Amino acid sequence: MPIEANVPSDLQLIVPNLHRRYSGVTATNRMVAPKLAKLMRAAWLGSSAPEGIARIGLADLLGLWRRRTPLIWHARRNNEMIAGVLLRALGWPLKLVFTSAAQRHHSWITRWLIRRMDAIIATSELSASYLKRAATVIPHGVDTEIYAPVSDRAAAFAASGLPGRYAIGCFGRVRAQKGSDLFVDAMCRLLPRYPDYTAVVVGAITMEQQGFANDLKTRIAAAGLASRIVMTGELPIEEVQRWYPRLTIYAFTSRNEGFGLTLIEAMSAGAALVAARAGAAELLVEDGVTGVLTPPGDADALVCALEPLMRDPEAAAAMGARARQRVLERFSLDAEAGRIAAVYRALV
Repeated sequence: MPIEANVPSDLQLIVPNLHRRYSGVTATNRMVAPKLAKLMRAAWLGSSAPEGIARIGLADLLGLWRRRTPLIWHARRNNEMIAGVLLRALGWPLKLVFTSAAQRHHSWITRWLIRRMDAIIATSELSASYLKRAATVIPHGVDTEIYAPVSDRAAAFAASGLPGRYAIGCFGRVRAQKGSDLFVDAMCRLLPRYPDYTAVVVGAITMEQQGFANDLKTRIAAAGLASRIVMTGELPIEEVQRWYPRLTIYAFTSRNEGFGLTLIEAMSAGAALVAARAGAAELLVEDGVTGVLTPPGDADALVCALEPLMRDPEAAAAMGARARQRVLERFSLDAEAGRIAAVYRALV
């Protein structure tokens, strides 16, 4: 079967996204894929395709069977690795690449799949240490034009219609692993002392986490803060992107994390950062300079780190400016794409 007209006839790279629910993995894939498409002939397979990259469907994929020129298949999940291994066994000319952000021991099936990859990328040295084979360490990058500060942060927040002058945010699915409860507890303690602040929790509440979320709402109501601790639920990605520049402070409260993309997004938007030592926090954040690091799961430490920044918004703004500069220098999306493309070229 022929490839559709909008898919390059000399295709070099397939970016699969075989997961219906929008997730952090999807977000990282969506950001870097258009940059990769500028460096080589690439197409996206699956849901949530971003602008700037051609799309390929299942019928087009069938048309690539027995093709002679090798294709890169870059998986980021187990099911994408499984699909790549099966397709190659059935005659598709695939070179298999896997990116791992996990900071834990892998299951037997993941280890089995990893051994069948042609190249492995890890998002941090810690992630690489769990892979049991050689990996190229390439940290995630961020689009510094999309995630950028605004000239008037106060006006941007005022446009939200929420009370106060300053916003403090915590983004990600509402659940214990993300530390949503730690953030709510810290806000219940701090907001009564800082009436100019409103706290915003942006993230999906899944059916299995509904009880957890309801408990948080009960705590918020009992503290009399229902108008100042706002849980937005899941928002379109464009609305999430609009929220970052409204924040004076961003709290990264995960108890454990693969990478923690919201960290780098908040830094790029110029928010002061208080981050648990989870995921890539220690790679991204210079403690006391571009953010403040705290022990994971420690609500008291979170309060102690947040309060000085809430007390001094100018100091928070200066920290946010330093965080933005660090992202520009070391964690741009263009740099990430260039290093990934170099891995591809070594294979084909």
